Amino acid sequence: MIYLDHNATTEPAPEAIVEMVDAMERAWANPSSMHVPGQAARSLLADARTRVARFLGCAGAELVFTSGATESNTMAILGALAARRAEGRTRLLLSAVEHPGLLALAARLEAEGVPVSRIPVDRQGRIDLAAAQALLGPDVAVISVMGANNETGVRMPLAELQALARGCGAWLHVDATQLVAKAPLHFATSGIELMSVSAHKLHGPKGVGALLVRKGLALPSLLNGRQERQRRGGTENTPGIAGFAAACDRAAMTLADDIARMAALRDRLQAELLRTLPAVHVYGAQAERLPNTLCVRFGPLHSDPVLGKLERAGVMVSSGAACTAAGTAPSHVLLAMGETAEQAQSGIRFSLGRDTTAAEIEATVAAVYRAVGPMLGAAGLAVPEFSTSPQPALADAMAA
Repeated sequence: MIYLDHNATTEPAPEAIVEMVDAMERAWANPSSMHVPGQAARSLLADARTRVARFLGCAGAELVFTSGATESNTMAILGALAARRAEGRTRLLLSAVEHPGLLALAARLEAEGVPVSRIPVDRQGRIDLAAAQALLGPDVAVISVMGANNETGVRMPLAELQALARGCGAWLHVDATQLVAKAPLHFATSGIELMSVSAHKLHGPKGVGALLVRKGLALPSLLNGRQERQRRGGTENTPGIAGFAAACDRAAMTLADDIARMAALRDRLQAELLRTLPAVHVYGAQAERLPNTLCVRFGPLHSDPVLGKLERAGVMVSSGAACTAAGTAPSHVLLAMGETAEQAQSGIRFSLGRDTTAAEIEATVAAVYRAVGPMLGAAGLAVPEFSTSPQPALADAMAA
């Protein structure tokens, strides 16, 4: 199996599994308890908080452990709207290409009477900063954007958005789920007020994440309780948090090298697909993208049969189109980028990981050609005979 769906989730790192098992065996007590076993769990929690905060570039007191980015996003949006209502700031501003979970929250709030504005993106998937500026006003409580899009990998102009937010007095919330371990993150120097992350995107466990809250912000809790400085009630998931910390430690050790390797492999995959097949469209090709992400459309081919053929060939990738009871719904991201409904059902996302190898990329190119070539031929496109690239073998190029 060649796994190229790391934007969906990553395999837990061995270090994370070891620390989670150790936490379940050694620090299984409630960290709120005052007895010796409880204090052992509290000590583990404090140590993990320090390590995660160090990786994310924030103070430990700014870190609120949650069940993952969906909860963190909800806590950030609802909290910001509640905290700023007395100032007359009631409007939510977000991009048109946010994660479906956050868009669903926005739709719910809109149905409840909360003003919501959506920032369009251009053909490359980049936020339209002029449109964002035009939508700003003294009633905006919070601007919420992804640091990088999960489908296309297109990165958003966070520094420019932060400047716009500060200029109108709005808070900026960044869903950094896809940025973590694929780009340097330093919350302290970013100027961002709120940031969401998930552990399972950087080889940690599912069911744990964090919301980073800038010091001095009075953010109401989503779940009431005394845990997490009364900002997030509920007994802390100590095994998950321990695994989160181990994953952060592991990512910090090789972050720069991992980013460079993934970018080189992604670029080679893109170049080889463009070389070997006709009518390959690369989404966000002119934009700054995550180093590991390649989203393409193979001519007029619908994503479903392509995904099926690749899975049977042992290559695990995904589509941005959503499965519904009525069939496949177009990707809202590709629609926002100006694609037709048919085209928006055709996107295929390859998302590499830090352990992806050059040999896997070469095998993927061959598998895609065998799966997609005949389908493009049947659609009337001229498909060249497959040949090994005249460029140096990828493994040799990486070594050089």
